[in-house]
Amino acid sequence: MIRALTRFATRHAWKVIAVWAVAGVALAGLAPALFARVTGSGTADFLPARYDSAAALRIAEDHFGVRSDASTVTVLVARADGAPLSPADHRKVEQRAAELGKHRVVMPRLKDEPDFLLPDRSQTPKVSPVTTAPDGGFELLAVELTGNPGETGVQDVYRAFRDSARERFAEDGMRTGFTGGLAGTVDGLDENRTATVVGGALIMGLIVLLNVLVFRSVLAAVLPLLAVALIGGVAGGAVAAAASLTGLELDASTPGLISVVLLGIGIDYLLFLLFRFREHLRARPGQPAREAAAEVSARVGTAIASAALTIVAAFATLGVATFGQFRSLGPAIAVAVLVMLLGSLTLMPALLAVCGRRMFWPSKALLRTPRPGVAARWGALVARRPAAVAAASVALLGALAAGAVGVRMDYGIGGDTTTASAATAAEIARALPAGVSDPTSVYVAAADGGRVEPGRAEDLSRALAGVAGVGQVAPTVASPDGRALRIDVYPVADAQSEQARALVSGPLRAAVAAHTPAGTSAHVGGTAAVFADISTAVDHDLTVVFPVAAALIALILLLLLRSLLAPAVLLLAVGLGFAATLGAAALLFQHVLDKPGVSFTLPLVLFLFVVALGTDYNILITDRVREEMRRPGPARAAVARALRHTTPTIATAGLVLAGSFATLAATPGSEQIAFSLTLGILLSAVVLSLALVPALAALLGRSLWWPLRPTAAPEPAPEPAAARTVPAPEPAPEPRQHYYT
Repeated sequence: MIRALTRFATRHAWKVIAVWAVAGVALAGLAPALFARVTGSGTADFLPARYDSAAALRIAEDHFGVRSDASTVTVLVARADGAPLSPADHRKVEQRAAELGKHRVVMPRLKDEPDFLLPDRSQTPKVSPVTTAPDGGFELLAVELTGNPGETGVQDVYRAFRDSARERFAEDGMRTGFTGGLAGTVDGLDENRTATVVGGALIMGLIVLLNVLVFRSVLAAVLPLLAVALIGGVAGGAVAAAASLTGLELDASTPGLISVVLLGIGIDYLLFLLFRFREHLRARPGQPAREAAAEVSARVGTAIASAALTIVAAFATLGVATFGQFRSLGPAIAVAVLVMLLGSLTLMPALLAVCGRRMFWPSKALLRTPRPGVAARWGALVARRPAAVAAASVALLGALAAGAVGVRMDYGIGGDTTTASAATAAEIARALPAGVSDPTSVYVAAADGGRVEPGRAEDLSRALAGVAGVGQVAPTVASPDGRALRIDVYPVADAQSEQARALVSGPLRAAVAAHTPAGTSAHVGGTAAVFADISTAVDHDLTVVFPVAAALIALILLLLLRSLLAPAVLLLAVGLGFAATLGAAALLFQHVLDKPGVSFTLPLVLFLFVVALGTDYNILITDRVREEMRRPGPARAAVARALRHTTPTIATAGLVLAGSFATLAATPGSEQIAFSLTLGILLSAVVLSLALVPALAALLGRSLWWPLRPTAAPEPAPEPAAARTVPAPEPAPEPRQHYYT
């Protein structure tokens, strides 16, 4: 099938390129609108209904009119001169709040931007007073905006509201501050906007520079980016369409993460093709370029398919997760990778067929046999001293993995403490309980659906006030239909802190369970409660996803390598790489930077990305080792030849993929993920694939493929001298299943 697909692509190259170009450009333009229709409204939406905070949200929606897609921004209003607010000031605040609550905020748009490209999030916010500081220094307002905080349109609406509110209150001699989840998200994006742009430019520059240095070619430097951009546009449309058809809700961060993944693996796969294409053209200078492209694409396509399916299998296992954000992310990335696989087997071979030898212009590398370089010397060293290389690799990985001993999971969700939003929250916390801007709410509803009188919750309210860590408890509020009650609790810790999560998951819920009025059910909701339940869901998912993903990856390796020992060696190697990456993250963030621990999502993210993506490089080197072992001669010589050919490919691809993940550091709150993924990919590419795995292959020899050992194929006859136009190296063999360069 792969051979037929690549042959079709090379025979009808221009048609294939035209189809991908039209589809890629069209779907890339429609992507914002497509994703907006399938994006979940909030983090709580991704929790199963059985969790306590999800049950609380249902009561809030059914009886209090709370919208699950609502984001609350707390506005601090104070006098510009620092004096306490006077009665006249309070009246001005009330008047301005009423005006803001009646004013429709229009979502800003770019000039001549079609309306269908970005859904209109224009809206009239709900503005209501919250409380006043005990010393009269400020008054707080609650502003409710609808829409996912991760959406660009919602963020722009908030910016427009924020600027309008600042101007109106400034006219009255007052200053304003804004805090809350949406405010913090926007502040973080604004402060890191320059870093994001620069980071994106740097990674693009890195890709182009690496390709120029390796291939010394203009087309080879630019075409990978263009090809990946087209395939990425189609992949985004395919993911949105699949989510729409299946009713799957995606998180707002999913499109950005898909782009990073596709950029890395797409460039990797095209590099695998380019390196092998160049090697093939050197060995067969008289062969037509279109024929060479078909032959190389068919050969490398099998390995690319195996590598891509490994990623798909790993991420597809997230479909069994209980946390909806994981459950939707896994299939979304799996679909995107399948589209990238299709592009790698069609668009990329078509580009090779069209460009031919011009792909490497103006380089003269095709006209001469390359001299042995660093890659050849490294291959000789590994073949000569495999035990020493393996021991050094294990020692390095083991030292890093030791950092994982005593690793702590950080379930806090606090963001950047240097933003204006964080400064406003700190100012509020100096005068009021920190949770006043984002309270934890206890909802009480009758078990039979009947009415509930506020007096029935008096004991519960007193019990909540007595919980250590609770700063204040608001009066009980009945729902408009009288069928539910709400008690707002203001913890002394910020709602987005680990302390608030521990308070909610422990003593607060215990107090609710012990003092729930007879005949009713009570549930704890709010930001802290949601993330407390998320931590429980993630802990459960770790115990399920890890073994399922490992089993699927092992099965794919078994089918690809047709060996029992080789897959076991690769799995042990990537397992050690995973432990080393997690340990390095713990050493840096937990011990050096004195953080509470590593992010609670980090182990799962590392396992999926580092193990699944890192396995690509192990497949590459292992399969080339097997190919070389089919030739006559010692097994160690085969390992040396395999490293000579694959070291440039793996090193370049690893740098590109690591660089793409490094750009995540510009996203607020993603520093740990960016560092860990970057290091993990580098360890997988350099230490595992170029040192440990080939060293073990040299030590085990042909027994690595037990119970089936590769037999030496006869040397193919060289090309007739008359057909040669330039000196050529020793011809490469042609066994049936050869993959990479």
